[in-house]
Amino acid sequence: MNAHPSRIRRTWQRISSEPQLKRNVLALVALVTAGLVAGGYILTMQQVRVPWDGKNRYSVTFESAPAINPASRQEVRIAGIAVGDIREASVDDRGHARLELAIDKGHQIYDNARVLLRPKSPLNEMYVELNPGGPPGKRLPEGGVLPVANSVRPVQVDEALGHLDANTRDALTTLLAESDVALAGAPANLPEGLDATDQVVRDLQPVVTALQTRKETLQKLVTALGQIASATGGDDERLGALAESLQKTLATVGQRNGDLDAALAQLPDFTDQLQQATGSVGALSAQLDPVLDKLREASGTLPSSLEKFTGTVDKLGQTVDSARPVVDKAVPVVRDLRPFVGDLNASLGDLHAVTGQLGPITTAVLPYLNDLAAFVTNSRSITSLRDGTGGAYRAMAQLSPESITGLLPLLPALQAAVPR
Repeated sequence: MNAHPSRIRRTWQRISSEPQLKRNVLALVALVTAGLVAGGYILTMQQVRVPWDGKNRYSVTFESAPAINPASRQEVRIAGIAVGDIREASVDDRGHARLELAIDKGHQIYDNARVLLRPKSPLNEMYVELNPGGPPGKRLPEGGVLPVANSVRPVQVDEALGHLDANTRDALTTLLAESDVALAGAPANLPEGLDATDQVVRDLQPVVTALQTRKETLQKLVTALGQIASATGGDDERLGALAESLQKTLATVGQRNGDLDAALAQLPDFTDQLQQATGSVGALSAQLDPVLDKLREASGTLPSSLEKFTGTVDKLGQTVDSARPVVDKAVPVVRDLRPFVGDLNASLGDLHAVTGQLGPITTAVLPYLNDLAAFVTNSRSITSLRDGTGGAYRAMAQLSPESITGLLPLLPALQAAVPR
């Protein structure tokens, strides 16, 4: 125990006895101490990894891990707080990137944890954002590996721009430049723009509501179509019969192609005729309007006329009842007259010459129909064999100078009608 201090004492006495040696030794000790202090400070600031750092090791798998450099001590963060760093980067058997993470003790990692790479700066310096997960997931043991399904790789800016052509990239560059210029006056112009945007959003609210209603209607339509398609697809026999019928129909139509072309060739003429007919119908409707107005006016007096006609029908019934005995007695007479019908048919040829002269006679008699109307008016009923004055064996004759002068034109026709 006393040998070691005595050796140090003798060494220190020897140094002290040498001229200027003591000063050199003290300078050397001071330099070594300063170097140790500076080295310790540098190692502390550089976060030198030592085996006894007391951190847990976990591995996570990414499809790819761009801009990852374990030598630069890239961070692992939970909720934005650094809790570890990336220690190693390698490639697994499936060609995926595997990163080894060193996490401070006290942070529990579960098998439903989520990890993703985020850029730390515009220079694309990356860090790992870790969501440790929790129950019902199982706790991940130290050295455990999270699969690719638990990781998300960010899309790099150069990847997005790589899909754009030169013109689009130039247009995007111009847009960013113009945006920088526009945002320079944002404090003065942005409030008014936001107010205008708010008004536009209010105006678009009914449109959005209508689009939402249309979306719901389309969803119902798609559901209905899906049900129809499911019901239709389940009936293979009917679908087969329908397809066969459609094939036969198309074949028949193909065979009748010439007839169809001929029918289509006649279609313009038919259209013209239909247009003319439509015009005629329009003209007829214009003429029918006054008639309908007259009928509407006459419909007011129709009930009273129907009542009178009902009385006439009642009287006609009584007349038929009264005439029934006469008809019964007339039946034998008709039977006796039947043989004379053949002789009458033979005489029709001679009567044809006489009937040819009836036209002029009818024309001459027509002016006297007013007198015949007066005769009918004086008769109470045209169907009764009796009236108020007794039997129907009566007549009324009216003679005037006009009647005599009116008969004179008939004499040649009457003379021609009389056979000689």
